[in-house]
Amino acid sequence: MLHVNSGEKWNELVKYTLKIGIFGLENLALIPGLVGSAPINNIGAYGLEFKDICSYIDLMFLKTKKIKRIYKKFCYFGYRHSIFKTNKFKDYVIISVGIKLYKKWKPINEYNGLNILNNKKLTPHKIYNKICSIRKKKIPNPKNIANAGSFFKNPIINYKKFKILIKKNKNLHFYIQKNGDIKIYAGWLIEKCNLKGTIIGGAQIHNKQALIIINKNNATPNDIISLARKIRNNVAKKFNIWLEPEVRLYGSKNEKNIQKL
Repeated sequence: MLHVNSGEKWNELVKYTLKIGIFGLENLALIPGLVGSAPINNIGAYGLEFKDICSYIDLMFLKTKKIKRIYKKFCYFGYRHSIFKTNKFKDYVIISVGIKLYKKWKPINEYNGLNILNNKKLTPHKIYNKICSIRKKKIPNPKNIANAGSFFKNPIINYKKFKILIKKNKNLHFYIQKNGDIKIYAGWLIEKCNLKGTIIGGAQIHNKQALIIINKNNATPNDIISLARKIRNNVAKKFNIWLEPEVRLYGSKNEKNIQKL
């Protein structure tokens, strides 16, 4: 059981647990941001989501400074979603999280990129290093090139729709979830629309990872939204799948829905 304050850097936590011999966070390597952000969007990568390791969340009510503990089952975690993204918790701030990890380590290496590792010689450190290597090659450092990471969620479809899709696209990139639904790699869909490198104003689809929009040259909000709209329209036209943003879009007063922009 780990109790971690929300201001700690997420990747520093992952590295620290590996250093002291507590394993299970390695699949969430090199995700930028702080620990307190992790439950809000239910961060996930390479077959692991925050909900899989969450025990509880401690919140402070800003008006009274009272602290409240919310256990995992009341967080209503979903794919890149939690109850903390709703208006119900707009007056609360996450101050710490409780994380539960199994003492008997079991690797999660079914995800594309990790399934090439040798199972017999697999260690948490090797998984961590492999994921860091993959992410560094594909995802630009936001300190050097402004970006918000994956702009869109990987769409999840049922098996019936999957059968239609794979019949037309033999090399489809996908991941079968535990409940039988199919997660399609959004980056692959965008790439197959020949959109890599596309520029609108100062915004550009990254050349190495189509799922990322970068600020190439003083991009305006309209540049980014126009490029995101182009991506959604092209993917929908080619694959009959409407991509949903993973990033959250805010105007001067409140959050915006990309479908309405």
